[in-house]
Amino acid sequence: MKRFTLKNLFKRVSSNPTQQKERRQKERSENNNDQTILIVDDSRTVVAAFTKVLTQAGFKTISASNGAEGVAAAKQHLPNLILMDIVMPGLNGFQATRQIRKNESTSHIPIIIVSGEQQATEQFWGKRVGANAFLTKPVDRSQFFGTILETLKLETV
Repeated sequence: MKRFTLKNLFKRVSSNPTQQKERRQKERSENNNDQTILIVDDSRTVVAAFTKVLTQAGFKTISASNGAEGVAAAKQHLPNLILMDIVMPGLNGFQATRQIRKNESTSHIPIIIVSGEQQATEQFWGKRVGANAFLTKPVDRSQFFGTILETLKLETV
């Protein structure tokens, strides 16, 4: 499997430049919802890529580089949504998700697991520990935003 980088983290719909310009059916709308998304991932590349596309779409972002920092950031900032990696040093994504779900102040926060693993067991355990959705890296941009907007119950951007 090809290692993802900032350049290939999001799947390309087409290599045809004309189709790439036309890929967006609607213009971006301003997101005045003040939605904050916590990105928990040990890869600075992934955090940078997600931060860039999310801020361009009008979301506020905060980040944590491991599960323990993610749990602490969730308690401190109470974000509207958490994007959680699985494989991280120390507290992994499953353990962090479980801790967030068990804490009364953070149990309501939706969590989307974003993992490089495509195995059904990863998805099974993600749902079992309380994740609302599961995305696989590299991420399809429309699926990425579709899942986020659906989880947050927002209108399509």
